[in-house]
This record gives sequence, structure tokens and C-alpha cells, in this order.
Amino acid sequence: MFDPSLFGRMSPDVLATASSSPSAAPTSPSTSPPASSSSALPSTLPPGRHCLGLSEQRDAVLYVPPDLPTDSPVPLFVMFHGAGGFPEKVLPFIEPHAQRHKFLVLAPHSTFPTWDIVIGGNGPDLERLQQALREVAGRYRLDMGRVAFAGFSDGASYALSIGVTNGDIASHVIAFSGGFMSIFVQEGQPRIFIAHGRQDEQLPIATSARQNAGKLTAAGYDVQYVEFDGLHIIEPDVVARAIDFFLA
Repeated sequence: MFDPSLFGRMSPDVLATASSSPSAAPTSPSTSPPASSSSALPSTLPPGRHCLGLSEQRDAVLYVPPDLPTDSPVPLFVMFHGAGGFPEKVLPFIEPHAQRHKFLVLAPHSTFPTWDIVIGGNGPDLERLQQALREVAGRYRLDMGRVAFAGFSDGASYALSIGVTNGDIASHVIAFSGGFMSIFVQEGQPRIFIAHGRQDEQLPIATSARQNAGKLTAAGYDVQYVEFDGLHIIEPDVVARAIDFFLA
């Protein structure tokens, strides 16, 4: 039987748990103390970083900003780290914006040193991403018009690939210095933000970002493309522009 996950497709209802069920409305994070595993976590979480308890090692991290609204749906920003990285390496670039604009940040951790799609195709990272998304949707009402798949370097390649493939789930796709796209199926019409340094010494801009932006534009996607003077880095000013793009 055909398995859509082999092509990077997630279940279309992966975020529907709390968003579509009035009975799953979140409670105030102040009413319950934090816990170390997902089975014991309250419906909503206190401000700060929380491991979701999906695995003993290389766990996904959810960042909850202070004063997150509990009476309305909230945006979700999923941030994939680069090769050899980890959630705590990319979270500091996004957390100040989450604090200011009040949105959740989910930072998955690749099963291997980089994402499965870079190594040889969709596999455990896609499965764990779905588990993490369901975990978040089970605790919060999400703004389905503001769900971003974003990443840096290999994480940006992953965000582009998974985001375009699941554009009925991700409303926005944000790639900071990504390399490639691996897309076999296109769903939905996510808005796309691509940024890359002109002096990138690891992933030359001419063979990565410029080609990716051109292909997506030709395919009819709404693409905002940004080049900056810099190497293979996450540029804070560009991150601010991406957040504005996400929340517009």
C-alpha cells in the first residue's frame, strides 16, 4: 500500500487535536506545575523551555513565552537546527521575537547528526516531527494561518522540503542559508521566505538560494527573497524580517 510519508507527507490533521475541539481548550499554565515528561505535563506549560519527552535523548524542545494568550489561537514557529546542531543552538535567535510577539517555538532535534532527508530520505525525523506537533496541538489552540516551518542550513533544506510538501499544514516556510529542496509532492500554497549570505562559504548562493527561489517563484509560490552581505550564518536582522513576514 502507498505510504505518503515516504514522500514527506504528514497526516493533514496533525495539528487538529486542540484547534478543532472545544473540549480541548487550554487551561492556565499557572494552575499546574511543570513536569519532565509529556505524559505528566499539564495542558499548557509555564513560560520557558520544555522538553516534550518524545525520546530520552535528542528530544524536541518547546519554548513558551511569558504572557502567552490563553483565550485565542496562537502562532507556532517550528525551527530546525543545522547539521551537527541542536535545539538550544537556534532557539536564542527566535525566542526574543516570541517573547515580543507572543508565539510558540518548537525546536525538534534530528535523530542523527543531520536530518534524515539529507542522509537518504524521509524516516524517523518526519515521524518524530508529527509526534511533536500533535503534542503541541494537544496543549494549545493554534492559529492555523500562522504555522511556520523554518530552519538554518540543513535545517533550512529540511524546512523547504517538508514545508512545500505539507503546505496544507505549514502556512509559511522560512529558509536561512539552506542548500536544496527534495520535493516529490506539493500541497497547499505556503508563503516562502528565503535568505542567504552572498559570501556563504559552505553553500554557495548561486547554486542554492538563487536556484531554490527561482524554482519556487516559477511554480507560482509567493516568495520573498533576501540576500545579505555575510557568510554561512543566521543574521539577526534577517531573522527580524522573517518574523515580520511570518506575522504579517
